[in-house]
Amino acid sequence: MTDDPRTSHPTSFPGEPQQPRPGLVANMKTKPDHGEESYVGNGLLKGKVALITGGDSGIGKAVAIAYAREGADVAISYLAVEQDDAEDTRGWVERAGQRCLLLPGDIRDRDHCVTLVKRTVEELGGLDILVNNAAAQTMNEDLDSIDDDEMQGAFAANVFAMIRLAKAAAPHMKPGSAIVNTTSEQAKVATKSMIVYAATKGAISSLTVGLSNLLVGKGIRVNAVAPGPIWTPIQPIAKSPEELEKLGQDTPLGRAGQPAELAPAYVLLASSEGSYMTGAVIAVTGGVSIN
Repeated sequence: MTDDPRTSHPTSFPGEPQQPRPGLVANMKTKPDHGEESYVGNGLLKGKVALITGGDSGIGKAVAIAYAREGADVAISYLAVEQDDAEDTRGWVERAGQRCLLLPGDIRDRDHCVTLVKRTVEELGGLDILVNNAAAQTMNEDLDSIDDDEMQGAFAANVFAMIRLAKAAAPHMKPGSAIVNTTSEQAKVATKSMIVYAATKGAISSLTVGLSNLLVGKGIRVNAVAPGPIWTPIQPIAKSPEELEKLGQDTPLGRAGQPAELAPAYVLLASSEGSYMTGAVIAVTGGVSIN
């Protein structure tokens, strides 16, 4: 690894096979960097409890590892078929000396959202940080190719679950607590083959501002991170091997990002280091402007 941001991580992913949903790290030829060997904590979240959706792999896994090394106990939600990835995440959290609660299930189920918060509070003793990270990515060739059920599922997972989780979590959160949402550069870029996904991410950006205004009176900060193309299991689901090989090469930095490169933004927004930030969206896009 070099210090040059253009070449500090892989710039190409040759021969990466496609995967069925939901995508697993174990099936990826080139494994993502979640910060397993690189992230060093500074006690910024000591004594905190965090609930991270989609914490089994990708950005969520990197955030779980970083939060644990910053001193937080972590609950992660994920789909049951992602159990192996979730177990690996738990191993890294526990090696950092923190507790990790595994909570399988589908966040599109409204009752499950309530259960996630309830079990986190009961088993880890509270809730200080909610990271709304899990998402369903949908692709389309044209308008006619958009499946209505898939569209409704995307909004249920990406938007409705965030509102339900925030609603369930807020009564348990004290002043100084934080909600961090994952939006996307697609909220502004809106690639023509990802219009449903982009629409959900635009909704998340607006939701972040709305929730920040709603909860600021309780001393709860709400912010978001907008990733660009990041090397996670979501990428091999819909993209062809040719598209995967070139992923991120059209960004100013000329490569895709790694989950580990997102984690510091989530730490900032969850910790007192970001105490004057609420309603903000931090772009981690490899140089793609979303302003």
